[in-house]
Amino acid sequence: MSQIRVQAPPMIDVQPNDNGLPGLAALGQMVGALLTIGLMAAVAGVAISATAWAVGSHSSNPHLAGRGKNGVLAAMAAALLIGAANTLVTFFNNAGAAVH
Repeated sequence: MSQIRVQAPPMIDVQPNDNGLPGLAALGQMVGALLTIGLMAAVAGVAISATAWAVGSHSSNPHLAGRGKNGVLAAMAAALLIGAANTLVTFFNNAGAAVH
């Protein structure tokens, strides 16, 4: 009888680096600018939604007040996610790298 040999696949270990492609520093600056734009949009969203919430409450319009309240919550959630983007991506990258 012949024996069947099974070899384990070779271990592949590729790590992110910051010098693999030209222009990565510029890309990092562009992403930082997008984060800034996102935070500015979140502030505008809170201001606009809070205004709609106030107008809806004072004019006895529950639909407008509810939409304004949801807009405030959505803008705050967006600001939370934008602010935590680096930490979240780093966490999930480390969690994925720990899988063997």
